[in-house]
Amino acid sequence: MRLRPLSALIPVLMLGLAAGCNRAPEPAATPAAPVVAAPSYASEHANDYVSVPLKADLSAFDEQDRQMIALLVQASEVMNDIYWQQSWGNKAELMAKITDPQTRELAEINFGPWDRLNADTPFVAGIGARPPGAQFYPADMTKAEFEAAALPDKTSWYTLLRRDAAGQLGTVPFHVAYEADLAKAASLLRGAAKLSRDESFGNYLRMRADALGTDDFQPSDLAWMDMKTNPVDIVIGPIETYEDQVFGYKASYEGLVLIKDKAWSERLARFAKFLPELQRGLPVDAKYKAETPGSAADLNAYSAIYYGGNANVGAKTIAINLPNDEQVQLKKGTRRLQLENVIHAKFDHILLPIAKVLVAEDQVKNVTFDAFFEDTMFHEVAHGLGIKNTLDGKGTVSDALKEYSSSFEEGKADILGLYLITQLAEKGELDKSKLMDSYVTFMAGILRSVRFGASDAHAKANMLRFNFFQQQGAFTRDPATGRYRVEFDKMTAAMNALSAKLLTVQGDGDYATAKRMTDTMGVVSPELAADLKRLDTAHIPVDVRFEQGLGVLGLTAPPAAH
Repeated sequence: MRLRPLSALIPVLMLGLAAGCNRAPEPAATPAAPVVAAPSYASEHANDYVSVPLKADLSAFDEQDRQMIALLVQASEVMNDIYWQQSWGNKAELMAKITDPQTRELAEINFGPWDRLNADTPFVAGIGARPPGAQFYPADMTKAEFEAAALPDKTSWYTLLRRDAAGQLGTVPFHVAYEADLAKAASLLRGAAKLSRDESFGNYLRMRADALGTDDFQPSDLAWMDMKTNPVDIVIGPIETYEDQVFGYKASYEGLVLIKDKAWSERLARFAKFLPELQRGLPVDAKYKAETPGSAADLNAYSAIYYGGNANVGAKTIAINLPNDEQVQLKKGTRRLQLENVIHAKFDHILLPIAKVLVAEDQVKNVTFDAFFEDTMFHEVAHGLGIKNTLDGKGTVSDALKEYSSSFEEGKADILGLYLITQLAEKGELDKSKLMDSYVTFMAGILRSVRFGASDAHAKANMLRFNFFQQQGAFTRDPATGRYRVEFDKMTAAMNALSAKLLTVQGDGDYATAKRMTDTMGVVSPELAADLKRLDTAHIPVDVRFEQGLGVLGLTAPPAAH
């Protein structure tokens, strides 16, 4: 869930690691060179985002419900403070040194001085490259030192690496490093639990509050999977590991508050029952699909009303597939949450305008919201397919592929999502006459996502797929117009071939092949770079930014929260 000069879609600075978080023993400090505003950069990129109000119809909720929702929004706001510490360090010190209003705004959007939509380009003078390990590791730690350290919890999603007084590596649990902020968020969640009329949701909120203080999230993940009737939802805590581009181990804090769209959810619910059959039909050898998706998996549509922390940096997610815990996935599956209002915003303001510039004129009609919604939905469904543990029995796919795990998982989900749409259309569960819409919209979606930049796992996955499809003739480019045309039969063949390849790399835990494919295929050609530049010239935004918070929602903080 990011361009402008994209060169190689893999982190290019792997020598130095991040400076420390101000809530734990301090590693090497952020460079102390004088910091001054760089207004010219901020001015040039002022139109990268289109502003979208993040709201939903709350008229069905009474005052008690509205107070509960307000507490959930406030808890998610706390995730902003923690994520600043993980991404940069001390926010106040950075912001005090920036005088230009546009640059300050860009720093707020990016949770630091690096442009997430432009290959992490520093936009504040005196600031160097973004550390690939963010603030999770000491700046002087090498990969070899990390591997040699006899620390059983060093690969945990929920620990920081720090040096002690003697210079030796040690770990600091998240719940210790961010104790004060987490206590505040937990208190807000417990207050919301008291107001919840849905027993399962109230139980989940209490368990999640406890988990913030212990880093033991699996029980609350299991409880979250069992919720079926709650009209309001929240995803909160350390969730995704994209920020850690050294190993892909460390999770970043985020908070999303969601309102269920019951009508859309009912339309989606019927697809969950097909997961075991779809798993068995994957185009790969049987050993790579031997695992069975959990039977509790479900599909629902929501309106998002708040994005906090890691969810609100760079390119914004339009769907959620959680939990990430492989044990929970194997036991209960995952929940796939489609964020309908954000999907609509990106389609209207970004995807369709891109298609009008870069898609063959007679195929622009095939770029539709319904196809975009289906592509997004089945991307999330596909996260639950394939294999979670390597065939050699040595651990999970994410552990084996390390820093490439996120981009390969996103790539797998993208390509298998299209595969699933094709299979369901063949079975008559989707309208087969609309299959071309899915394919053309999928291609337009690739052109949208590759703009997200070198720091984004989705962009890396899309760039690899773009080059693979181009090599296979899945689409052609008219040199006279610079427009792209889908070749249906060849795209189907390329889809099956890439699905099998990605599933095999994951099942084998083949780090070397993952690296080679990223190095050789995760690159932007001069021709594509020039085509993407045309989108800038047409003033098409790269992504959305949200106008959000209690004021936008017409809510006030409950008295107890003051």
